[in-house]
Amino acid sequence: MDLNRLTCIDLDLPAIEGFRKFISSWLYRGEGFSLLVDPGPLSTLPTLLAGLERQGVKRLDYVLLTHIHIDHAGGTGGLLRHYPEARVICHPEGIRHLAAPEKLWQGTRKVLGALAEAYGEILPVPEAQLGFAEQVGATGVRAFLTPGHAQHHCCYLLDDLLFAGEVAGVRSEVAEGIYMRPATPPRFIQAVALDSIERMLALAPRYLVFAHYGLVEGAVEHLRIGRDQLQLWVQGVARTWEAKQREEAFFAWLLEHDRHYRNIRQLPADILAREQVFLGNTLRGMSEFVENLAPEQRRELAEA
Repeated sequence: MDLNRLTCIDLDLPAIEGFRKFISSWLYRGEGFSLLVDPGPLSTLPTLLAGLERQGVKRLDYVLLTHIHIDHAGGTGGLLRHYPEARVICHPEGIRHLAAPEKLWQGTRKVLGALAEAYGEILPVPEAQLGFAEQVGATGVRAFLTPGHAQHHCCYLLDDLLFAGEVAGVRSEVAEGIYMRPATPPRFIQAVALDSIERMLALAPRYLVFAHYGLVEGAVEHLRIGRDQLQLWVQGVARTWEAKQREEAFFAWLLEHDRHYRNIRQLPADILAREQVFLGNTLRGMSEFVENLAPEQRRELAEA
């Protein structure tokens, strides 16, 4: 892997607290092709286009979507107006939603509210330009279906670099150690998410790109942390199930038991505030999963 061919284009949203070093798009220019991973939301499209112009990109051959959530894929339709030759690769279950996104957009507005409006509308992608392929043309990229964070999640392997989306959760830079957390909005199924991580571990990549956020070496270590956190956090939800202030109790439990999440205290104040908001989203997915367990299963999990 020649990392000199890889460029991160930050898609910050300065109007929203903490939305810096969080959303990004990744450009890779190979021998005779160029591809872009996750173009981001529509509101950051001017930033993305300016970044591509600075890199001298006249043509995009492929746009790879790790999943169709608005902060990753919402700007795809707008991007194709500028790069109409590009073919979009996404999970097969995402194709119909991107071709006719009204239901996806309305559902996103219902869940995210004002944040959805800040991201911008989801524009349709021409169905003829949408598809899924395990081998992406002659690029050498291999695509993998990795449900967990979302049922329509994919990862992409190029040589020893894995574009991992949110399969292993979210990462932020800290001065000491590693900060990571799971990203498990409803509907979360633990066994499905763990299986996706295990299959990515079996690939043994060297480098990993977190959609949120950044390129890391030591991909296997980070995937293992993501796997272990999924198991630990579900146990923590079960152990704090009866707490009156469940989110506060769960947060305190994590600080005691998760040495990587504990590094949240190193984050700048605005990014810390953002992460505390998203903790609630992760907790909702896990709580729904734990709630659907039989009472005896929930007790066994809490007592493990």
